[in-house]
Amino acid sequence: MAEERVRAGAAVRERAGAAVRIGEGLRAYGLIAAMWVRSTLAYRTSFLLTALGHFAATGLDFLAILLMFSHITVLGGFTLPEVAFLYGTSNAALGLADLALGSMDRLGSRVRDGTMDVLLVRPVPVFAQVAADRFALRRLGRITQAALVLGWSVTQVEVDWTPGKVLLVPLMLLSGTVIFGAVFTLGAAFQFVAQDAAEVQNSFTYGGSTLLQYPPAVFAKDLVRGVTFVVPLAFVNWLPALRLLGRDDPLGLPGWVDFCGPAVAALMCVLAWLAWRTGLRNYRSTGS
Repeated sequence: MAEERVRAGAAVRERAGAAVRIGEGLRAYGLIAAMWVRSTLAYRTSFLLTALGHFAATGLDFLAILLMFSHITVLGGFTLPEVAFLYGTSNAALGLADLALGSMDRLGSRVRDGTMDVLLVRPVPVFAQVAADRFALRRLGRITQAALVLGWSVTQVEVDWTPGKVLLVPLMLLSGTVIFGAVFTLGAAFQFVAQDAAEVQNSFTYGGSTLLQYPPAVFAKDLVRGVTFVVPLAFVNWLPALRLLGRDDPLGLPGWVDFCGPAVAALMCVLAWLAWRTGLRNYRSTGS
């Protein structure tokens, strides 16, 4: 009995310590991000121009979709408002993850030039420092553009909006943001080993978002299987959108799979945390 009480007390202390570390990390992230926001807003005209640039650059993707639909009426069984819904959900989720963790792709350059060592000696969680480094408020341009397209699509799609379906939309965005954030973290962890892997990470984040803008029926089934079971980006918007819009799943998966986005996001977070911890523990500096 005494040993059980000791183990239970140790478990409680470990959980409390983990909660404290998470709280410290969030506080540090907020302070670093706020510092970069103040720096950005010191030149407000520059900030507005760069944010508008992001807005316009991401808007070109949707312009391409509009030009496509000027010659067709349906793409892969989806109408323009339905494709706009896919576009809005995938880009909004990526934009939120990019705003929070987009600086993770710079970790490889820090490993190469040795500045990663500086982060290790500071009394602040390394993850918070890497994630908040050069926090780019201009990325709000992408989020704003995606939100406008999403808002328009929601008013145009032919959906019988019940409370459950209305709740599914913000749940998609939250789960999608977490999934993309986990992919950013996994890519950063990989850069502990391969310092020049930023473009590999971008192929799964920005490239994955571009893929999710279009209906799954226009892609080969092997590719759809890959983004469902290997890198589960399909849970960002494809699967829940198929349920919401009343479309058939090209893989013929059970209907309950469409609601697994939160569970997949949680699993991705665990994998990302394990990969990050492993990469950080095996980091041996740049040498000489």
